[in-house]
Amino acid sequence: MLAGGGARRLGGADKPGVRVGARALLDRVLGACAGARTTVVVADPRPTARPVRWAREEPAGGGPLAALDAGLRHTQAPSVVVLSADLPFLAGDTVHRLLTALRAGESDGVLLADADGRDQPLVAAYRTDALRHGLARLTAEHGALTGLPLRRLTAGLGLTHLTDPVAAFDCDTWDDIATARARIREHEHVLDEWISAVKDELGIDLDVDTGTLLDLARDAAHGVARPAAPLTTFLVGYAAAHAGGGPEAVAEAARKAAALAQLWAREDAADTRPDTRPGTAADTLPGAAADAKPDVAPDATPDTRPDAG
Repeated sequence: MLAGGGARRLGGADKPGVRVGARALLDRVLGACAGARTTVVVADPRPTARPVRWAREEPAGGGPLAALDAGLRHTQAPSVVVLSADLPFLAGDTVHRLLTALRAGESDGVLLADADGRDQPLVAAYRTDALRHGLARLTAEHGALTGLPLRRLTAGLGLTHLTDPVAAFDCDTWDDIATARARIREHEHVLDEWISAVKDELGIDLDVDTGTLLDLARDAAHGVARPAAPLTTFLVGYAAAHAGGGPEAVAEAARKAAALAQLWAREDAADTRPDTRPGTAADTLPGAAADAKPDVAPDATPDTRPDAG
């Protein structure tokens, strides 16, 4: 991952550290490639949401080809995903698509195109040998890679293109940052974005059924009291942690709490059900008073027959 650029169009701001949805851009990209065997970030070291291996081109700020060469020195994998650190909407399924297309074909690389159809060579999967050969050729021709544009390398490669304008969206200007921040607050994105931000902040990597938890919160709020919703979901998380902390533990704790909330609501409904017969509500609920008298018609004759065996 290349994260050491100068961010001139952001006025020299620390672009990898700019937050979108309360998460640093760098951490958002790291989250999309969490399944990588090795993650190398070419930049000066900084705190990140998960451990990475750091590298730096010589001299620092020597451009994308020098940075790519520095990063490749830390991996022996046959294929690599090369990413910039300013992709707010990159997701793991896009990375998977790139790698799947690379392995299924014979091209040197598979890259995304943006909304205007422009190639994004820093949102791509490449065959490592093809990159090394291309970098060696350019080094032989120019004496060094410093200052050379990335297109000098990609022009000599056989590339396949995929279209994914959202994943390919990068943040080069403050207007781009504003656009990204607005999009994640749209109704269909905000919950997923918030959950991802919280997981990053708490240092957990757990995929759970958010629909189940939302249903539980609804049942607790409607069937018990509104403040019961956040308190119940907290207790579910606490119980799941004690039970091992996996998705199955969360699902089981949520199931038990949801059943309890529904039972609570049914019991409350039974207590308030209109019924003119004395003692009926108590007789139909668990825990009814032991001395409650059953309803008996005045002319009823007690049945003295023994129970059938």
